Amino acid sequence: MAIIGVQTGGVTQIYGIDGAYRVIKEAGFDAVDANLDELMPYGAIAHKEHVPAFDAEGEESLKYFQPWKDAAEKYGVLNSQAHAPFPSWLAEDDGYNEYLMRMLEKTIAGCAYIGCPRLIIHPFFNGYDQAVSAQEEWERNIDRYTRLIPAAKKYGVMICLENMFTRHRGKIYTACCSDFDVTCRYIDTLNEIAGEKVFGFCLDTGHALLLGKDIKRIMEQLGSRIQAFHIHDNNGVDDQHIAPYMGILDWNRFIEGLIAIDYHGALSFETFGAVSAFDPALAPHVLHLIAQTGRMFAERAGV
Repeated sequence: MAIIGVQTGGVTQIYGIDGAYRVIKEAGFDAVDANLDELMPYGAIAHKEHVPAFDAEGEESLKYFQPWKDAAEKYGVLNSQAHAPFPSWLAEDDGYNEYLMRMLEKTIAGCAYIGCPRLIIHPFFNGYDQAVSAQEEWERNIDRYTRLIPAAKKYGVMICLENMFTRHRGKIYTACCSDFDVTCRYIDTLNEIAGEKVFGFCLDTGHALLLGKDIKRIMEQLGSRIQAFHIHDNNGVDDQHIAPYMGILDWNRFIEGLIAIDYHGALSFETFGAVSAFDPALAPHVLHLIAQTGRMFAERAGV
């Protein structure tokens, strides 16, 4: 039977972590994508801050992951995947980038602590205004993901890359892992370096849509490298993170893609935009609709 999941982000802001797991379970989900990035939000990284969760070491650091562990056990919800803090790299600040590497290693340990087998770690890439050569970007990513292999093996956590985009003057451009030929090369090269299947891919449907990619063809190209999903929709212009059928993605093609690659993993939604579009009192109902959408996808795809 298919595992249907949803991110905790957007729900924890209304109910807290414990309440989010309760409401997510009641809405009909089996699993969550744990937004561990809440331990170190985007703004904190952009301002090069240090935070207690990642200043701490060993058992002290793991205590910060305890709420996600406790809530999952309390409500019988799987932590099927998690999202690491991002961005993973800042231009021209090697000292802080080393802090971010330690943060990622501790997040891998925290992921294992909460019983989560997959961690999505954004690629180490520049924004549009700080573009570097494709070769330099490749070398940086191979180097930094390779440095995470010992932690991934030690804790039994698969690292999933994700397809990204960037923006300039209101225009969306491709970014790291949105050229899927290169993406396949990344996954295969990193697993060859690791000597086992340590790396997989989290396909973000909304990011693919923004760049005009055919979702079925992407899925066929990636095949079994797909180990996780960020399922969401948008208007083709903005990264809205809304529920399927609220935007313009062809969801029949998505279902055909699931069939084509014989996918049997979790179908996990990243739909905080749909939750926040309604009054908080309606969040349980919005989540229920998203869960039922996942069930329909799974039934039609035979997942």
